[in-house]
Amino acid sequence: MAHTTKGSLVSDKKESVLEGFKAFLTRGNVIDLAVAVVIGAAFTNVVNSLVKGVINPVVGAFGTKDLNHYSSCLKAPCETNAAGDAVSGIPILWGSVLSATLSFLITAAVVYFLMVLPMAKYLARRARQQAVKEQVEEVLEVSELEVLKEIRDALVAQRRGPEKSGTGTP
Repeated sequence: MAHTTKGSLVSDKKESVLEGFKAFLTRGNVIDLAVAVVIGAAFTNVVNSLVKGVINPVVGAFGTKDLNHYSSCLKAPCETNAAGDAVSGIPILWGSVLSATLSFLITAAVVYFLMVLPMAKYLARRARQQAVKEQVEEVLEVSELEVLKEIRDALVAQRRGPEKSGTGTP
C-alpha cells in the first residue's frame, strides 16, 4: 500500500524485499542445494585422495616419478628449490594438470553412474507410470461420458416416446 511520505515507501519496499528473501531461504530448494554442495565437497576430497593415494603412485610405478612431478621445461634450465618453487626456467607442470583431469573424470563418472543415470531412469519410469495412469483416467472419463450420454438419450427417448405414440406406454 503506497503512502504519501517517501520514508514509508522505502520501508514498505524493504519489508517486501525481506519477505521475499525469507521466502527464498525457506524454500526447500535452497536447503537441498546446500546439502548437495557439502556432500559434493566431501566427495571431491575422497576422489582427490584416491587420485593422490592410488592413481599417482601407480603411474609412478610405471614411470619414473609421481604423476604430480612430471613436467617439462619451456625455457631451460629449469631448477627448483627445496620448497618446489621454480628458481630458473619456466616449468610446465603437465603432470598436475593430468592429475586434476583424472580427478575430474573420476568425479564426473561416479556422479553420472551413481546419481544422474539412476535418477533419470527413475524419472522416466515415473513419467511412464503417470502417462499410463492418465490414459486409464482418460478412458474412464470417456466411458463415463458415454454412459451419461446413453442415459440422457434414453431419458429423452422416454419423454418423447409417449407423446409421439399417443398410447401412454413407454
